[in-house]
Amino acid sequence: MPTPKHKLPTPKRSPPPPPPPPSPNVVVPEHSPPIPQVYLQKPSPKKNPSKSTKLFRRVRSVFRSFPVINPPCKMPVPIHDGHIHGGKQLTGTLFGHRKSRVNLAIQENPRCLPVLVLELSIQTGKLLQDMGLGLVRIALECEKHPSEKIKLIDEPIWTMYCNGRKAGYAVKREATDDDLKVIQMLHAMSMGAGVLPGDTADSSPEGELTYMRAYFERVTGSKDSETYYMMNPDDEGMRLRSEAVEELERKGEELAENESELQALARQVKEEKMGKSELEALF
Repeated sequence: MPTPKHKLPTPKRSPPPPPPPPSPNVVVPEHSPPIPQVYLQKPSPKKNPSKSTKLFRRVRSVFRSFPVINPPCKMPVPIHDGHIHGGKQLTGTLFGHRKSRVNLAIQENPRCLPVLVLELSIQTGKLLQDMGLGLVRIALECEKHPSEKIKLIDEPIWTMYCNGRKAGYAVKREATDDDLKVIQMLHAMSMGAGVLPGDTADSSPEGELTYMRAYFERVTGSKDSETYYMMNPDDEGMRLRSEAVEELERKGEELAENESELQALARQVKEEKMGKSELEALF
C-alpha cells in the first residue's frame, strides 16, 4: 500500500520595505508622467532688501513695466530680485497647445519649481508663427497703487502689448499638475524647442504641445522694472550670420554702384546716337 506524500508548507514572503520619504526641500507632482521620477527643487529663499534699497525703490516710476519677449536674439522677461536669487541667469519656458494660450514659466534652474507662471492672451501657434517671421516684442504693464505693497512678481494681472499694440491681458496663476508635468519632462534640457509626446498632451483637440526653453540674463532697472534677455546658445552661428549679412549688404552696394554706372553708360550711348542722328539730318 503506497504511503501518502506530505507537502511541506510554503514559507511566507515578507513584504518589501516602504520607500524612503522624499526630502523636505523637494516637491513631487501628484500625477507624474510615465518617465523616470524627477524631484523638482524649491527655489532658494528670498533675502530682505537693505534700508537704502527700500528708500531708493520708493521714488521710482508710477507704472510698472514688464517686457517679456524680444526674439530671435533676445527675449526679455522681467522678474523682481526680491524673490529670485539664482544669480544673473534664470530658465524660462514658453509652452502650450498650438490652439490655446501660451504659458510662460520662470525657474531658477531647469530642476527647480517655477517661481512664476503667466498665462498670456496670445495663442501658442500665433506666437510661434510671428517669431518665425521676425522680431516680436511682448510687454506687460500694470498700474502701480502706492497704498498697496505688492511686489512686481506678485501682480495678479497685466495689460499685454505686442509690438506696441494692446493685445489683451496676462494673468499670473499657480502651477498646475499639467505645468509641473511639462517642467518635469524638460528637467534635463537647458535650451531648445520642440513638441512633447502625445501622451503628455493627452491627445488634446487644441493641438500638439509645443515648448521653447532658454537661459535669460537679468538686467535690473528698479523695483518696478526688470528685464530678462534670452541668451543665444550659438554665438559662433550668430557671428557667421552677421558676417553673411554684412557680405550681402556689401555685394548689394556693389551691384547698386554697377547699376548706376550702367545707367550712366546707357544715357551716354543714347546721347551719342541722338547726336549722330542730328548730324545725319544736316547732311
